Amino acid sequence: MIKKIFYLLIILIFLIGCGGSTYQVEPPINDVGEINIGVLRGPTGLGMLHLMKENEQNNTQNNYHFNILGSPDEIPSLLIQGAIDLAAVPSNLASVLYNVTKGEIQAIAINTLGVLHIMDTTSEINQIEDLRGRTIFLSGLGAVPEFVLNYILNMNGLIPGEDVFLSFRSEHTEIAALLTEGEASIALLPEPFATTVFNNIESVNFALDLTEEWNKIGEDYALVMGVLVGRRDFIEQNKEQIISFLHEYEISINFVNENIEEAAQLAVDFGIIPNANIATMAIPRSNLVFITGNTMKTYLEGFLNVIYNENPMSVGGNMPTNNFFFID
Repeated sequence: MIKKIFYLLIILIFLIGCGGSTYQVEPPINDVGEINIGVLRGPTGLGMLHLMKENEQNNTQNNYHFNILGSPDEIPSLLIQGAIDLAAVPSNLASVLYNVTKGEIQAIAINTLGVLHIMDTTSEINQIEDLRGRTIFLSGLGAVPEFVLNYILNMNGLIPGEDVFLSFRSEHTEIAALLTEGEASIALLPEPFATTVFNNIESVNFALDLTEEWNKIGEDYALVMGVLVGRRDFIEQNKEQIISFLHEYEISINFVNENIEEAAQLAVDFGIIPNANIATMAIPRSNLVFITGNTMKTYLEGFLNVIYNENPMSVGGNMPTNNFFFID
């Protein structure tokens, strides 16, 4: 059965790209648990930084064991095999995992909103309409960045492939090279790649923040890019530990947002972002949040529905049902 699920994941992951409510329950103070957590390098891992430091200093309610991973593709087998209990993942991967495990994965919290930016070397892109007739370079064909961009373009009266042209590359680094060499003038990049390009290429500027453009559309849900998920059996058997973890995770996210320079150094120390200057600039643009409960459900369900309508396989073929959401 595990092998079958694993192979399904390999197929589905090919389609994957790249201020909220306060958790009010006070943590238990004597019931220490062991929790294995998968953390991705990049924006979705930033919110863990303070918690990782506190854990090293034995100042946490639970004993946390962090697995720093380079790609979302590494997470599914670790979760399914029980090697990790919780993981910070791209939002659509959370839904894919829920579907392929037949409901054995739950979403616990939203930790990252939009991290996508239109980068421009022409100084002519100030609004979505300015993209008419232009070519945007991006990576993630058939993945979340493409779906988000298509949705925003369509909602602004621009038809991808007719009014705006998309040129795909396999890696963000390829796009950076094209901008450097003058072969591309407009690109879609996530953090921290957007900040890295901004720092390294004098002619590049941040033209459009897709989070702001998404919010202008006026939806009741947010541009959800990162989600914390967990194995249902672990959550059900360790509910008090999950509650205490959420309490500490919220503190950690708030610390990172409020202490950017210290958090940037922690990002380097823990291998989340390799350069402290890049991390210092990227953290404020990474939209780190802590959103749980019914607000999480509303935001995540709404966002997944948008990309489901673009391509059902991007969320695993079906929209997740109510038991996908951990609501205490």
